[in-house]
Amino acid sequence: MSEKQEKSENKILLVGEKETFLLRVLLKKLTDAKIECVFTPWNVNDINKMWDKTCIVTVFMDNGEQIPESVLHFLIDKMSEDDVKLISVGEKEDIDYIIDHVPGDLICRSFVRPVDNGEYVKTVTDLFYRFESGEFRKSILVVDDDPGFLSLVRDWLKSKYKVSMVSSGLQAIKWLGKNKVDLILLDYEMPVTSGPQVLEMLRSDEETKEIPVMFLTGKGDKESVMAVLSLKPEGYFLKTIGKEELLQKLGEYFVKSMH
Repeated sequence: MSEKQEKSENKILLVGEKETFLLRVLLKKLTDAKIECVFTPWNVNDINKMWDKTCIVTVFMDNGEQIPESVLHFLIDKMSEDDVKLISVGEKEDIDYIIDHVPGDLICRSFVRPVDNGEYVKTVTDLFYRFESGEFRKSILVVDDDPGFLSLVRDWLKSKYKVSMVSSGLQAIKWLGKNKVDLILLDYEMPVTSGPQVLEMLRSDEETKEIPVMFLTGKGDKESVMAVLSLKPEGYFLKTIGKEELLQKLGEYFVKSMH
């Protein structure tokens, strides 16, 4: 969940061709359950305007109308960036279309019409609880021997990601033996076991070789950067990077990794 979502209640966005009678019934059921909900037509500008606080999107396909592909692509990018989940409602062929075009980890539930409104509201309530517990946030392991830098990066990332920290390469290997993670931010220059040595160990192990790694480096000269890139990490960050740029680039990475 993003920082803005932690500061206020979450919202469900119902997206459809138009606000039909069935959609109004669904909106009323959500409102009666004290769930904040808003309808918007499947138009990129309208969706963008109403996006604030959204943590669940319901795509409602009625009267044989299928969501435009351009709108669906826009939703996929927005959901990937902000850890938003999808519920789809429609006929079986509509549901199949969504399943074929949307990454599986974004889809939480599909309802073939006619919808059981009680079950739908229960699904939304359960999802809100899981959002509040942080279940859907991407997890990042930060590996750095500087406790001050570790603490700073954790403070920057903790509102949007599950953040774990270790202060040495060997601790990272041990931690990864018991835990799963979506991305490792790895200090390039560490004593005893350097970043490149840690990366080599990770890539030689079947359990960890596919985990994406981005290096953290204090050296921005061309020779140092080329040395970092020669190891073919997912990317690298200079330690002089600011909070907003780091969050933006991580968000862009996770969006790109969904495609």
